[in-house]
Amino acid sequence: MMDFYDLDLDDKVLDALDAMRFEKCTPIQEKTIPPILEGRDVMGIAQTGTGKTAAYLLPIINQLYVGEHPQNAINCIVMSPTRELAQQIDQAMEGFSYFVPVSSVAVYGGNDGIRYEQESKSLRLGADMIIATPGRLLAHIQLEHPDFSKVKFFVLDEADRMLDMGFYDDILNINKLLPENCQKIMFSATMPEKIRHLAKGILKNPVEIKIAVSKPAASIMQKVCYCADTQKLAVIKNLFTKNKELSRVIVFSSSKKTVRQLTLELLKQKINVAEMHSDLDQAQRDETMMKFRNNHISVLVATDIISRGIDIDDIELVVNYDAPADPEDYIHRIGRTARAGRGGESLTLVSLRDRQRFRNIEKLMGKKVEVYPLPEGMEAVEERVQRKDGQRRGYKEGGKSSYGKGGGGKGRRKSGKGKARVQNEAKGTASN
Repeated sequence: MMDFYDLDLDDKVLDALDAMRFEKCTPIQEKTIPPILEGRDVMGIAQTGTGKTAAYLLPIINQLYVGEHPQNAINCIVMSPTRELAQQIDQAMEGFSYFVPVSSVAVYGGNDGIRYEQESKSLRLGADMIIATPGRLLAHIQLEHPDFSKVKFFVLDEADRMLDMGFYDDILNINKLLPENCQKIMFSATMPEKIRHLAKGILKNPVEIKIAVSKPAASIMQKVCYCADTQKLAVIKNLFTKNKELSRVIVFSSSKKTVRQLTLELLKQKINVAEMHSDLDQAQRDETMMKFRNNHISVLVATDIISRGIDIDDIELVVNYDAPADPEDYIHRIGRTARAGRGGESLTLVSLRDRQRFRNIEKLMGKKVEVYPLPEGMEAVEERVQRKDGQRRGYKEGGKSSYGKGGGGKGRRKSGKGKARVQNEAKGTASN
């Protein structure tokens, strides 16, 4: 891997990297930093955890420091899909710009009036870098019409997520306010047609950089439990009952309703649990994340709001209450554990209707996931699936399954004697 000293970065920027003990570039940093320094538009395809935040922040900080850019003006806008990611980018900015006079302001929704006024003041007076969510920035634009005529850099981070959240038109409207000579940088974990269309519309002769989708770390012990939807809650309850020492756990669900219901059920079991989803206001989300990071909360039940772009240390276990529709979302979810070369575990609950989804996940990874049997004594449950011709047919999910007795369902392996459990393997962390 290339050393940061091999790049054309100013000594002050390198001093900050030294202080943060950054030595070697990640592949995305090695390929992205040089063209950004050259003033080229960039389209980067890379998933969370590859170091893409530094890949665009470092060259932009460098150019803002060594170049001639106006004072008291907005010189760079970084767009983020979520408040949490905006906060994380702002924190990274503080570290990378420690030895250079480059300022940044995070602009995101869900705050009180005092913070809104602070954001408004920064937009009026100018800040070197504005790190914003689309909705909040548009709100300021509509009310105050900030001056974007001096913006030199425009970054879209997690562009695919922003499009999934319905920000396509918002991004285009913001882009129209930027000067013709603005350098534009896009990052996305995937490259669907809509992203290609967006890139074609706002980028000029971009350098396209693609880092292959990483497979889950080998140190993650992955397991799948085939069960009926009606059995999922019982499986989760049994997991925590049999493993009372579990403490650094994230449970993912694609539904906010399910997150709320599952949180209530775990609270009934006296588990130290909290929920995380977009219906919470910013103060609640900040408090929850702080408590979880400080070990004041043992289990976090969340939507995909924290599956990407959020660095959370020492996660022991990730549970997928449902199989995500996009196989890459599975990679992002379980990537919250086993960070920095440490171990960790994941457990995915797969109902009949999600079987094909999980096959696609296994296909992406190029491996079969070990089967986690149903708790002892849990009987098979019949699920009925509506056929296209209107007829109904029954299927059996799960089965009477325990270690030592064999598993139910086609293809289930015997797992030997012992209790069904996901072990507390290790802790991890990673940078982005």
